[in-house]
Amino acid sequence: MQHLLNLLAAISLLVWGTHIVRVGMLRVFGENLRAVISRSVRNRLGALLAGIGVTALVQSSTATSLIVTSFVGKGLMDTGAALAVMLGADIGTALMSVLLSFDLSWISPLLIFAGVVMFLSQEDRSIGRVGRVVIGLGLITLALQLIVAATEPLTRSPAVRAMLVSLPNDVMLEITIGALLAVVSYSSLATVLLVAMLANAGLLPTPVALGLVLGANLGTGALPLLATARGSVQSRRMPLGNFLFKLAGCLAMVPLLPQAHILLQDYVPTVLQQVVVFHLAFNVARSVLFIPFTPLVGRLLDRHLPQPRALGTDRPRHLDPLALSSPSVAIACAAREALHQADVVETMLRGILPVIRYNDLALAEQLRKMDDVVDELYSAIKFYLTQISRAALSERESRRWTDIVSFTINMEQIGDIIERVLQDIEDKKVRKNRSFSDAGMAEIVHLHERLMANLRLGMSVFLDGHVRDAKRLLEEKARFRDLEHEYAASHIARLQENTAQSIETSSLHIDLISDLKRINSHICSIAYPILESAGALSQTRIRHSQLSALSSDES
Repeated sequence: MQHLLNLLAAISLLVWGTHIVRVGMLRVFGENLRAVISRSVRNRLGALLAGIGVTALVQSSTATSLIVTSFVGKGLMDTGAALAVMLGADIGTALMSVLLSFDLSWISPLLIFAGVVMFLSQEDRSIGRVGRVVIGLGLITLALQLIVAATEPLTRSPAVRAMLVSLPNDVMLEITIGALLAVVSYSSLATVLLVAMLANAGLLPTPVALGLVLGANLGTGALPLLATARGSVQSRRMPLGNFLFKLAGCLAMVPLLPQAHILLQDYVPTVLQQVVVFHLAFNVARSVLFIPFTPLVGRLLDRHLPQPRALGTDRPRHLDPLALSSPSVAIACAAREALHQADVVETMLRGILPVIRYNDLALAEQLRKMDDVVDELYSAIKFYLTQISRAALSERESRRWTDIVSFTINMEQIGDIIERVLQDIEDKKVRKNRSFSDAGMAEIVHLHERLMANLRLGMSVFLDGHVRDAKRLLEEKARFRDLEHEYAASHIARLQENTAQSIETSSLHIDLISDLKRINSHICSIAYPILESAGALSQTRIRHSQLSALSSDES
């Protein structure tokens, strides 16, 4: 019983080590991994190589699958290219199984010691995150040693040997068990290494081990399929195509297993190496066989699972729950949804002028209802962001997290102001059939045009983070304030001239230009996080020369 518990503990440590490495790599290289994948899908070979490289880093084809699925779901990558990436991803994880199958017992203590020192000394920096990855690699190599030590007594047990002899020689059963092991452990790498170790210890016949390896490959194809079962139509395309490729490869390989076993015995010396080499050869052969068909299968999936027609703007479009396992991808999803929220705000803001000009009550009511959409999107983005672990974010991603929160708060407050402005226009102008003077209307039109331009500039600043544009946006705050003062003075002058239209709409006119200035202030607030992170903001906005002058006047 003690030996069985030791084996189970070693298996758990192996699974945990692969999890630490996968999560750690995504934390360290998250943005770069996304960039590598997005730049490498121009052709099938580039997509294949990108899948190999990324998966060799994160040691999980499932993690790569979730990243690629998010890209397909957001329209950033076509289904055919995503399928090519996944063929490469399976080769990448197979290469890691070959590497980790070598005797690395000498390096395990070194990796764990170095990783702990790196993590504890610089926990909040990149070196600390790399240290976490190194610890994971050390745990994997240690777990493999413990599996060998735990299986040695079991190989001498007559009961275990009698059970193995009585196992039915059923390839489909072996594939099913291997698939279940991969789903439970969330890793084909851990499953293949475990099967290779057990086969090398004599606890599994080699043909059975090869069947389990086929099942492990099928299981990692089923994982993304299960994860996207309730997702959008777009997000289900690539996992379905990837699973079909794996299923077809397994079915084609089943009748060839006896010949494969003979070839492995002739050319590969140890049982452990036979299992991992078979895993690698199977995925390489499957990639060579199916990569010419990825564009065709991608088009068939797009046709079979068409994108539903959009019914409106009142639902979040980009908050993919699958991306939460990859913080960098989740941050990008939240940023795109924040721009969606800003698009709704822009529609509301643009509609103010037609309501004023044409006294359009129906349009005013429609625009005011859109504030509920803005509020709903704000709540959805805020909740989505709280599901992203802040500890899993790099320093840059953490700043982006804060920028998104700040941006969505400003958009929500702008929506509230626009709703009140529209209500005032209805009550004080439309229902009373009043009109602005020509000069007053020209001032409002000018402020509105500046406001629309500033909103578009603010969205660009949020998207790109250019310091130059952020400075321009902040300069617009002072210009807009000067315009508000100038137009307020002009309105007072018209009142003194007893202009009838100005007198009737005086309260609305003053409130309107004041509210437009408040909206502009929220827009310009988008620039502050960018300028602050670039060190372009002073400690205070009060000029020292003016402060000194005020102090001398008071004295």
